[in-house]
Amino acid sequence: MIELDERIAAGMRDQLAVRRQRLRDGDQPLGWKVGFGSPAAAAQLGIERPLVGFLTDRGLLPDGATVDVNGWTNPILEPEIAVYLARDLEPGASLDDVGAAIGGLSAAIELADVDPPPTDVRAILAGNIFHRYVVLGPVDDTRMTAEGIHGRVVRDGEEIASTDDPTGLTGELGEVVRLTGELLEICGERLRVDDVLITGSVVPPVPVGAGQRLVVELEPLGRLVISLDASN
Repeated sequence: MIELDERIAAGMRDQLAVRRQRLRDGDQPLGWKVGFGSPAAAAQLGIERPLVGFLTDRGLLPDGATVDVNGWTNPILEPEIAVYLARDLEPGASLDDVGAAIGGLSAAIELADVDPPPTDVRAILAGNIFHRYVVLGPVDDTRMTAEGIHGRVVRDGEEIASTDDPTGLTGELGEVVRLTGELLEICGERLRVDDVLITGSVVPPVPVGAGQRLVVELEPLGRLVISLDASN
């Protein structure tokens, strides 16, 4: 068994207790999310593996949705690649096992409110890594890797971020899935068939605000749109 950083172990206990309560209250499980997986973010927190949070249907938005960010402190948008599991990931899964378990990919947008500033690993995990909402595009079940995917973010008609290396900040998709499965296994959970895993931002997280229209393109996976508002 891998020895887990005690900050991560404690934070995951806190987080998974929240998840269990949310499921008892009627949320439906959607999957998981990865955060702080880039080398710079990991170094900032002094961690050796990405952090993992959870997704439920309560936070799932349709493409084209308008989100009220009134009361948010530090809204952030992340363009991400979502991985879909076609089978359970067994304990101790190898990269080959991971490859066999991936059933397709889609474009994704995650919206987070990064408050308070990310310094305390346990608190970050207990707060589900600042997650607020996720938007998921159509699944391409012929694509299992990020090879050839190009990403960009357009805000109010102006390109503000782009990449031709969508795993440069996250690591290779198979390894992200493997590490996620490994952490969940240690914590008494698993990656299961039909789970969605959003694998981390393909560009540095983008600060956003009310009144903006954001377009995320992860071609050839597709294009997603979201608008931000601050209704009272």
